[in-house]
Amino acid sequence: MAIVRMKKLRIIAMRDQRDGLMRELMRLGCVEIREPDELMSDPETAALLRPERAGLTAARSRHAELEAALTTLGRYAPEKKKLLAARPLVSQDSFLDDEAMERDYALAREINEREQELRRLAGEETRIRGEIEALTPWRALDMPLESTGTRTCGVSLFSVPAEVVMESVADAAQQVTDEMQVILVSEDERQHCFIVIARKEDLPPIADALRQTGSVPVAFPGVTGTATANIDSRRRQLTEIEAQRRELVTEITKEQGRAADLRLTADRLEAAAAQAEAAERLRGTDNIVVLEGWCPEPDAERLAAALKGYDCAWEFSDPAPEEYPDVPVKLKNNLITRPMNMVTEMYSLPAYSGVDPNPLMFPFFILFYGMMMADMGYGLLMLILGLVLKKTRPRGMLDYMSGLLLMGGVSTFIFGAVTGGFFGDFLTQVVKLTSGRDFALPSLFTPLDDTLSILVGSMALGFVHIVTGMAVSFIRKLRAGQVLDAVFEEVTWWVVFLGLGCMFLLHTNIVLYAGLIMVVAGPIVTGKGMGKITGIFGSLYNHVTGFFGDILSYSRLMALMLAGSVIAQVFNTLGAIPGNVVVFIVISMLGNALNFALNLLGCYVHDLRLQCLEFFNKFYEDGGKPFRPLDIKARSVDIVKE
Repeated sequence: MAIVRMKKLRIIAMRDQRDGLMRELMRLGCVEIREPDELMSDPETAALLRPERAGLTAARSRHAELEAALTTLGRYAPEKKKLLAARPLVSQDSFLDDEAMERDYALAREINEREQELRRLAGEETRIRGEIEALTPWRALDMPLESTGTRTCGVSLFSVPAEVVMESVADAAQQVTDEMQVILVSEDERQHCFIVIARKEDLPPIADALRQTGSVPVAFPGVTGTATANIDSRRRQLTEIEAQRRELVTEITKEQGRAADLRLTADRLEAAAAQAEAAERLRGTDNIVVLEGWCPEPDAERLAAALKGYDCAWEFSDPAPEEYPDVPVKLKNNLITRPMNMVTEMYSLPAYSGVDPNPLMFPFFILFYGMMMADMGYGLLMLILGLVLKKTRPRGMLDYMSGLLLMGGVSTFIFGAVTGGFFGDFLTQVVKLTSGRDFALPSLFTPLDDTLSILVGSMALGFVHIVTGMAVSFIRKLRAGQVLDAVFEEVTWWVVFLGLGCMFLLHTNIVLYAGLIMVVAGPIVTGKGMGKITGIFGSLYNHVTGFFGDILSYSRLMALMLAGSVIAQVFNTLGAIPGNVVVFIVISMLGNALNFALNLLGCYVHDLRLQCLEFFNKFYEDGGKPFRPLDIKARSVDIVKE
């Protein structure tokens, strides 16, 4: 597979057809709209064209309202979701149904209005409960709370912290006048509530004196009647609020069956916001709009056919080499190589002028993974996990992961069959516990008995892996016209490797001498001045230590195979100690589950390292920008494109 070639696209369309054109581009899903920087670099053109306004803020606001309605519906009427359930299939026409979108949006607004009313009622309830709490200490007071006394005699309400002795309060008031009375109304662990009856002209100085004891005046503005009557009134209000709340919650709960429709419309509005965002990258006048972007070359004909239905002019052109850093990258993957995107996207997409590493990396990645896991039981588990994930029609990284689990599971099972591993020596221990006989699965080699052979094989695979990367680099340099670099960087060392092989196998050193001469000649031919001399030593040192270190890194293939096998056997041995089959199965399965989980991640990380550090550094040019077309994207459904 290769990197998909891109075409520069420019469209000039009538303004009244802008929204229809943008929707058509979203249906096609093959155009990435960009800011027309090149066009706007001309001052005269920039003066004529102005940025478009497509209601992006309003679209995002509507989407936020839908999300809020879904949150409310989920709070009062939660759905029972099936684990790993596949998303419903929806056609493009159904997804782009504006009438359904407006109907569901109106429902969302009703739900939000009910939620706002519930919040208002909650605030009202909090206020009323606060008033009841404030009135409760005065329930024993029979007089109306708004009463201020007679024409000459006044009444004031006070409270004082509970730690203050009431005698000290009465003494403080008595210091002002003897013609007064302090009456305790209630007391609790927080405060004492009391009233002071005195001549009206004496009440202000009494209040000042009581402040010295920590007493504070109490007032209930706007409250009439006794405390008991007001408490009863407010409790009736709480009952009414509770009835209103239940009614509102019932109305919201009735819409539980519409949750799927609301989620779909939330996706519709998100798509509308994406369309508006793309439209605001356009430039235009009162009559026309100008669009610039990128389109994959295989989709250019399909796009041109769709554009014929609009009053517009368009052109496709190839990007110039100096534009390559800005060209978005789309990998042309198939069913086999697509899972490798999990590695490529995690590392970095290749540059537009680079090479797609997925088909080159695929056989090595799957081979290495299976070699490190190397257990038939683990391979079966990976296949089951991959199939379960595939059933849910996963997207993005989960889609790549399911593919890797399936292909890695096949490789793991094959290597497990070669090494005779099924959850370590699980079957061996079961047969021994049940019948007392010795049993072992047939194998070509085992990690414990053939460790050295596996180590040599791991390094041999690493050598092939590295040479493959060098071959890709060699071809790239030839295509770029860098013949000398290709010869003295790659061919030189291939001759050296061939010479070493001939020396060991054929007992001749001629090829090796030729390779060493090329190693010395390389820096002389390509270097300048003193660089020709120092380049010889630098080339020798860097390549020899580099190749040795890179090949040595592949010993991890043996190390992880050995570690996984040993850990599985250790748990099986521990489970077999009691001599009970049931206990053995429980301990073995728990231990193997832990070993499987650790190896599933560990083998991926080490495999990833071998690809990114040992393989990619031979030829890979990263830094590509992902191709992000205007497309219909939905989280709750899968779109079926016509």
